[in-house]
Amino acid sequence: MRALLLAAALLAPLPALAHPGHGLEHGFAAGLAHPFLGLDHLLAMVTVGLLGGLLGGAARFALPGAFLAAMAAGAGLAMAGVALPGVEAGILASLIVLGALTALAVRLPLGAMAGLAALFGLLHGAAHGAELPGGSAALYVAGFLVATAALHGLGLALARPFAPWARRAAQLAGGATAAAGLALALVG
Repeated sequence: MRALLLAAALLAPLPALAHPGHGLEHGFAAGLAHPFLGLDHLLAMVTVGLLGGLLGGAARFALPGAFLAAMAAGAGLAMAGVALPGVEAGILASLIVLGALTALAVRLPLGAMAGLAALFGLLHGAAHGAELPGGSAALYVAGFLVATAALHGLGLALARPFAPWARRAAQLAGGATAAAGLALALVG
């Protein structure tokens, strides 16, 4: 029963928590906190690291790097008043696609994988940039980039083959992310 309650809590729709109005709304602290306040952002960012870690080699750096660079670009576009279409749907798609790729340990060409990471990073960045709180935009962006890099690092660390079961656990986490994305899409 406890496991069922925990699963329900983890799958509960929380995207509204990733938006302004919850304190810490200025500069670096706001940016640093932002990725941790929405389940959609949190799961996508950890899953980028998990996928990069499962694929290994250059993917360990290329996927998080592409995500971060595109995230900064997406934030810049949003702060400049450029509205990208389908941002919220794309964020949910990032959970489903990245989670499924991780669950199945799919090996596409590195350019395709980095391109997907960049596309999803652009959308996440646009969401963050559109929610720019008061204070320094540069510090806010720096904060959410640092937090995102840390979440990517967590995913990379969890996917390291330090134990025989680690790879399978990373794949199960990817499946859970895809399931959460589907659940959020159905609820939303």
